[in-house]
Amino acid sequence: MPSAPRTDDDVVAATDVTELLRHGLGRKAFRTALFGDGAVAAAVTLDRMGVVPRSVAYVAEVAKAGGLAYAAGLPEPLPSPDAAAVLRDWLETAARAAGTPQDEEHAVRWLDAVAELMGLRSDSRRHRDTP
Repeated sequence: MPSAPRTDDDVVAATDVTELLRHGLGRKAFRTALFGDGAVAAAVTLDRMGVVPRSVAYVAEVAKAGGLAYAAGLPEPLPSPDAAAVLRDWLETAARAAGTPQDEEHAVRWLDAVAELMGLRSDSRRHRDTP
């Protein structure tokens, strides 16, 4: 029996966001991939887990105010335990990879980009499903 065709979301969700964070924060050459494919993959992944964009935007604000390590240490960075574990892993990776304050800023901007993409996806679905 043939398998179901993979969607664009399936393809992008297979992107290793953790690896892109590890290399994309400290090395300019990988930053485009982090903010492109990495942000889209993160948005798709969290969206599929039922996370709302404002939750990610809130974590970005916490990271901006207190730092990535502080945000990673939040007991429940997102309402869902599974989504919280995924985001915590990304935040911990980003905290380790960020060697400078500018790297921390890039990570916060990346989180903001993920939240924006999630919002765009949500708006698109709402408009598509509205008669």
